Amino acid sequence: MLKALRDKLKGLLDERAERQAALDAVLETVETEARSSLTEAEETEFRSITERLSEIDAERPELEARIAELEELDARASAADAARAELDNAPEGRTPIVRVGEEPGIYRPDVRASFFADALARREGRANGATLERLSAHEQRERLEARDVATSAFGGLVVPQYLVDEFADVLRNGRAYLNSVRRLPLPDEGMTIVIPRGQTGSSTAAQATQNSAVSETNVDFDNDLTVNVRTFAGQEDVSRQTLERGTPGIDRLVYADLVADYAETVDASAIADDGTSGTHVGLLNVTGENTVTYTDASPTVAEAWPKLANAVTQIANNRKRPALAWLMHGRRWGWFISALDSAGRPLVGINQDASVAMNILGMSRAAEFGEGQIVGTLQGLPVIIDNNIPTNLGSGTDEDRIFALRPSDQILWEEGNGMPRELRFDDVGSASLTVKLLVYGYSAFTGDRRPEGQTTIAGTGLIAPTF
Repeated sequence: MLKALRDKLKGLLDERAERQAALDAVLETVETEARSSLTEAEETEFRSITERLSEIDAERPELEARIAELEELDARASAADAARAELDNAPEGRTPIVRVGEEPGIYRPDVRASFFADALARREGRANGATLERLSAHEQRERLEARDVATSAFGGLVVPQYLVDEFADVLRNGRAYLNSVRRLPLPDEGMTIVIPRGQTGSSTAAQATQNSAVSETNVDFDNDLTVNVRTFAGQEDVSRQTLERGTPGIDRLVYADLVADYAETVDASAIADDGTSGTHVGLLNVTGENTVTYTDASPTVAEAWPKLANAVTQIANNRKRPALAWLMHGRRWGWFISALDSAGRPLVGINQDASVAMNILGMSRAAEFGEGQIVGTLQGLPVIIDNNIPTNLGSGTDEDRIFALRPSDQILWEEGNGMPRELRFDDVGSASLTVKLLVYGYSAFTGDRRPEGQTTIAGTGLIAPTF
């Protein structure tokens, strides 16, 4: 059964790779031809491919979970057989070797032992034999399996994998915009990153005659862009009683809470920070971006439609490449999907086949995760919603913004998969029996690399919508 499941999973992954390659080819054609929308045939192919990709992605977790379950059962059976053989063959008086890593994890959701409490006890030199045994077995297991996770400051202990898995899920939910941009590894040293930007390009021209001089213009990359590396951190005070005698699973709750806020803060910085005092240059403060003003005392989706077209047109004209996505607040997307025509029909269709839908402005569908939080399309472009976009902008402090983007033009440098670099105990409050938990991480972001690849739609037409 295990082989059949592995073969099925491999088949799904192979199919996914083929369909992704086909999708990339469609989008590359559109980009090469400098178009801002898909043809009818391309739209049909795009919808067919993305729907199949969603089906594959939905089927994978169940297959992978079943395979992991069977593999664990096999590993446990092998470990038991090996242990029995050790006992059978061990000389009198010698304790057989126990191989850590072949048994289930030491710290798991179904185990009452707290990773935080054990690590704190060891740090303070009051760990008993059972505590030290758990920590030692956990450390050996994690390092034998060579998991790519962050190392804590608890004397080299590795954060339990189930906490990392829990945390990663929270992180992806909290940074929809940053999950859509181009991501690069953060350099090991330095607090700034310098990107050369071209001011003057080289040239080509038809040669006048044979052996005559050909066109020559020296390219100029002197317009450097400096990007700051920022430190994001958060802390939480937890009573010693909570760690040592509290409800089992407190590790999961504390970790998830700290990381959820970390993810939201980093994402919000990439959207709204102004670049001063070493901060990121967020989308709201990019210099030289395209702009569209939508002024309307009684805004409607139909009246906003030409503004969207203007936004993608400016990117096509100025960036020389088409826009690839929309970024907006959840309330703005709700406004779009709530709009009706004079006959009471929605202007944004719901899970319709784009090839047969008529007289619609866009398409809504269940949210997809991975490259952002995609909830539908407008003018053929995917819509990413991110509630870290402020809603208190404009003179009336009640506006949000809509961005037309090429997310590949914006760059985020970060460590690992974006999770905080360490989780550690600092400054234990002995006078009040308070333990401080701290997470921090480094990242750098710029929206200034190619400002022509962004259009910001602003104005009174984007005040708080009514439903």
